[in-house]
Amino acid sequence: MSTQTTDREARREAAMRQIRQIGDPILRTPSIPVQDFDEALDEEISRMIQIMEAADGVGLAAPQVGSLRRLLVARPERDEHVVALCNPVVAWRSDDEEADVEGCLSIWEVTAEVPRAVSVRVEAQDPEGNEVEIHAEGFAARVLQHEIDHLDGVLILDRATPESRRAALRALRESR
Repeated sequence: MSTQTTDREARREAAMRQIRQIGDPILRTPSIPVQDFDEALDEEISRMIQIMEAADGVGLAAPQVGSLRRLLVARPERDEHVVALCNPVVAWRSDDEEADVEGCLSIWEVTAEVPRAVSVRVEAQDPEGNEVEIHAEGFAARVLQHEIDHLDGVLILDRATPESRRAALRALRESR
């Protein structure tokens, strides 16, 4: 194993230790709106981005790192920049849904098949407090819905197809 691989694994493990895991009550608690768009918010966003990237995630919501602020960071496309959204809500979702396998940094190593809207419109604020609107489709729409669910205290197991939920719960029991 190369030193680079070992270092990457060590960074991922260190990041994962900072992420709240299933069973932690904060993951089931709805977040409160961000009201102060200040330096503390910028620092929280920077910390969340570092943890998300070190953990090899594509998104991270504030409750996953112990904060009940309605805040998320996401990079649904590898070549895109990270987006930080304050107070995001899904303002519209398509009637068309697609089920696909999702993982979650708060349910380490367990995946579940989750149906999600194929397209969404998300209304939020940027880190400066300006209103933003994002139209997302496909994987990007899935990532945003997943992270916004975290802000509402909802996990992938709550949305998983019944047989996928049973398999994920079985895998969780066996891993403990």
